[in-house]
Amino acid sequence: MNRRDFIKIVGAGTATVALSSLTSCVDNQAGDLIIPTDKMTYRTDPRNGNRLSLLGFGMMRLPRIARSRGESLPDVNDLDQEAINNLVDFAIEHGINVFDTAPMYCKGFSEKATGAALSRHPREKYFISTKLSNSRPPSGWSKDESLRMYYNSFEDLQVDYIDYYFLHNVGNMAAFNRRFIENGMLDFLIKEKQDGRIKSLGWSFHGDGSFLEYMSSLYDWDFTMINLNYLNWSRGTWRAGGGVTDIPSEQMYEILASKNIPIWIMGPLMGGGLSAVHYKARELMMQANPTASTASWGFRFAASSNNVVTVLSGMTFMDHLRDNVRTFSPLVPLSQTERQILLDDVNHIAMDFRNINCTKCQYCMPCPYGLDIPELFMHYNKCMNEGNYPIDKQSEDYKRARRAFLIGMDRAVSPMRQADKCIGCRLCLPCPQFINIPGELRRIASFADSLRMEV
Repeated sequence: MNRRDFIKIVGAGTATVALSSLTSCVDNQAGDLIIPTDKMTYRTDPRNGNRLSLLGFGMMRLPRIARSRGESLPDVNDLDQEAINNLVDFAIEHGINVFDTAPMYCKGFSEKATGAALSRHPREKYFISTKLSNSRPPSGWSKDESLRMYYNSFEDLQVDYIDYYFLHNVGNMAAFNRRFIENGMLDFLIKEKQDGRIKSLGWSFHGDGSFLEYMSSLYDWDFTMINLNYLNWSRGTWRAGGGVTDIPSEQMYEILASKNIPIWIMGPLMGGGLSAVHYKARELMMQANPTASTASWGFRFAASSNNVVTVLSGMTFMDHLRDNVRTFSPLVPLSQTERQILLDDVNHIAMDFRNINCTKCQYCMPCPYGLDIPELFMHYNKCMNEGNYPIDKQSEDYKRARRAFLIGMDRAVSPMRQADKCIGCRLCLPCPQFINIPGELRRIASFADSLRMEV
């Protein structure tokens, strides 16, 4: 039996087994095995000779102090510093030396928490990357506000130099000119690099192909970060409504590699979405490699290309960190068979059961009307992946799936923070992943209302 035939016959009868395998593989597998402290895979940065851990720690989704259900504290630092310290300690102990943050992460408190955790270790033990996130108009574009953000990063990170500094979320000519050219900030940052306060200067890309070509030729950049994963490798990033950007991950990689620009990877798991794929895809992965976690497939795909110097992952829980460290200690590149499973069969399943491409980056938060946008999207994706998205009323499984979707929604998100509370103010836009957030919220609200109205 070939893989395509297997896909066709996998049905609801195997869903329970597949789902239990998915949960145990992600959460328990790394905890059951000894994780070496001296086997981390490293890549040498060709621009400066730095030996970077191939797995980098993205400080975007840091653990928070538990709050009452539905409680929203948009202006309060509710990060759990003790838990963050434990994660950082484990990461450094097991060879991770790249820590990536930004002024806008974790409601603006990520840099401070990152600095507090890392400053407890010798400076030579880690490389810090952060960003100029001056993307909020109109005051955010000013030189004064940009400089305030820049200098504040040094203070919060408790450092006197920054190893890797990004022009953050660069995507189109108009915004780039306002944020970095017209206010003189690019010239300022180049001078800062010359003076040694910035060791390497680069940019993170969210845009179209023609602008990537322009940016990669504008300056002798030390590095560039792109979104790369097996789902977007050949088709680009999904937009709401089924459209895509005009540049898939493969083309982005090839443009930068042709210019010898070292590549950093973001979104290897699409914000965690590829660590919980549809159960039919998970069955195929388990057939090919029964001991590998779902997440490890995505990491191994992203890290297997030669010009990649580090792959960033936002890690909130120790179980996730342990599993990811084990994947890179050492990294075993994908076999050709495994690569084809991802690019052919898993992508085919993903197109049939399309998720909302949310990475939980929190750029849309806080919502002024209290919606928990990322959790709403995560619940939708979870139901889709687990076969709990009720569509066919003639299906024997319809009533169970309907109940699972509605009850799961109320458990995941307080009723006062659900999609039907969206008024379409559009303050959640633009989304770095090109999601039409108000449109998706309306679609989820309409679908949930139709299910609730059924007798």
